[in-house]
Amino acid sequence: MRKHTIKDIAKLAGVSKGTVDRVLHNRGKVSQKALESVNKVLSEIDYKPNIIARSLKNNKIHKICILLPDPNLDSYWLPCVEGINEAITEFSSFNVDIEIFYFNPTSITSFIKTNDILLETSPDAVLLVPLFYKESLDIIDNYNSLGILSGTFNNQIKSRIINSFVGQDLFQSGRVAASLIDLFLSEGLIAIVHIDEEYENALHMQEKEKGFRNYFSESKNQNFDIKTLKLKSDNVDDSFSDFLKNSPDLKGVFVTTSKSYQIAEIISKNKNTDVAFVGYDLLEQNISYLQDKTIKFLIHQNPKKQANIGVTLLVEHLIFDKKITEEVLLPLYIINGENVKDYLN
Repeated sequence: MRKHTIKDIAKLAGVSKGTVDRVLHNRGKVSQKALESVNKVLSEIDYKPNIIARSLKNNKIHKICILLPDPNLDSYWLPCVEGINEAITEFSSFNVDIEIFYFNPTSITSFIKTNDILLETSPDAVLLVPLFYKESLDIIDNYNSLGILSGTFNNQIKSRIINSFVGQDLFQSGRVAASLIDLFLSEGLIAIVHIDEEYENALHMQEKEKGFRNYFSESKNQNFDIKTLKLKSDNVDDSFSDFLKNSPDLKGVFVTTSKSYQIAEIISKNKNTDVAFVGYDLLEQNISYLQDKTIKFLIHQNPKKQANIGVTLLVEHLIFDKKITEEVLLPLYIINGENVKDYLN
């Protein structure tokens, strides 16, 4: 296929090379007639600009920072590092510098201080996991005032100034979890378990619970009692064991974080393996309880792909002028002991 130059396009469209350049790079004024003529030619010749050459001509190094929970403190985030590193390798030939800054996922103070350190590098864009709702809104508002692009993934927060979000529909994932438990039960007590996060400042957990309760509120079968438990990792064993002793009618469990294994361990010890148990994420500990059928289903959120797409959206905008997709919703993968091997590695 022949590669058309700007001179070729100008001749075919009956306009100057300068006009073609302005249309291609979306700069300067162009008459409506000239714009239509150039776009008609571009469509007919299926013109594709040499984006690699364009990027290399630009000497600016674009700085992208990622504000990520420390995977050494919560292994759920380890695949995100893999996804980010794949993006770093993919765009290694371009003028882009990508750096990860880790914060303690249980500490608002760590989140804020790590962001302050990040800002000292003068980023052009930041991709973050907005674990703490109120503080994330303040941070993103500051990015906007500084002219810094902002992308989010995994947890969605509502703000018009966020440039992109990659993840799942959290409300819908709560409904999916409820529908899976509903397959097993006709009545009884169901526990929604939140672990290690401040519920009032964790919109992602709120959305999952809202979706879960919404499903059962619309169900014809109203023979369920749904209770919410807010637990801390360092006291899960005692707290949930006490709950089990006082709740002989417990039939279902929905854990809204990746720490399903902590609840599964207690249920397994008490030999309550007939509980309809749904949780999140393919952590090694979770998979073990999925395979022995203590956990009936895990909802896979694909954090590696979330992080990779989040970085890619910002990179392609900065170096290729590609429009940022405001929202990328990934599928909800339902995993059980029979198909889990298909999703590993």
